[in-house]
Amino acid sequence: MRADWVAASVRARSMAQHRVGVAVCRRMAAQDGLAGALSLGPEWATPGGFGGILDLEQAERALNEAFLWRLRVLAGWLPPTGTGLARAAAGLFEIENVVALARRLDGGGQETPPFDLGTLATAWPRVRTATSTEELARVLDGPPWGRIGFEIDGAGSLRDVLLLAWWRRLATVAPRARPWYGMVCVLTAARLQLFDGAAPMQPLLRFLRPVLGRTWETADGMTAFAAAVPPHLRGIISGVEQPEGLWRAEARFGFAVEDDGFRLLHGSLPGAEVVLGALAVLAVDAWRVRVALTAATIGAGAGEVLDVMA
Repeated sequence: MRADWVAASVRARSMAQHRVGVAVCRRMAAQDGLAGALSLGPEWATPGGFGGILDLEQAERALNEAFLWRLRVLAGWLPPTGTGLARAAAGLFEIENVVALARRLDGGGQETPPFDLGTLATAWPRVRTATSTEELARVLDGPPWGRIGFEIDGAGSLRDVLLLAWWRRLATVAPRARPWYGMVCVLTAARLQLFDGAAPMQPLLRFLRPVLGRTWETADGMTAFAAAVPPHLRGIISGVEQPEGLWRAEARFGFAVEDDGFRLLHGSLPGAEVVLGALAVLAVDAWRVRVALTAATIGAGAGEVLDVMA
């Protein structure tokens, strides 16, 4: 037992217990409109509760703020050896800040307050002063995000690259997250190649090729694509026959991460694995809540996504 991790592990397990859960999400999704769904959300689900939220965008922002708040609280309990994990996890919000800035610099985004990362920030303090997309790319092209490249076209491509960099970064700091990174590479490549019909840009290929090889780049359908990816990664797209069905694989991925998170929470001695498990469980729970709120907003009901992730 690692004594320096005991307090952090206890705190992480306590946080994971305070999640919304599948049953509440189903009831939220079945409501007639966003207001009804929010009324079922526990007040502790976000630091300020769901009061005063008027639209889905505000609700999603509140959920993101809640997860970041929990992460920053948990980081305060971590021993010095856990700083890398906390900063890697917070990188997800650094991505949101960077992409929002890129959109504004391109003239297509509204001014929104950046997420406050506090001491968990890495590149954001340097990036936030960029006055052009070229300067932004130049600042990012190095630690901790790796080789991003200057040929990125638009905020959407930038997000794809940064998300792959983030998953690889998390997998480096927390080896138990490596299978998740592999699955993300499969899902990203399948979406780009088969659904979007876009040849992946070089910065994306720098992440995808070491994991998936190159054969998938010429696949013309799901069957050929599945045969081209490494056998140990095919399970995430098993049964998906058309690109339009990739949402099932993405929902399955969420369930797989959550399932791994529970195993880490309950099957590990105090340590980084417990903290990683708690973050995984809370992240997927927030994702499930977003799905439920969206379903209520558009009147779709509980739907298949929640069924896959149940």
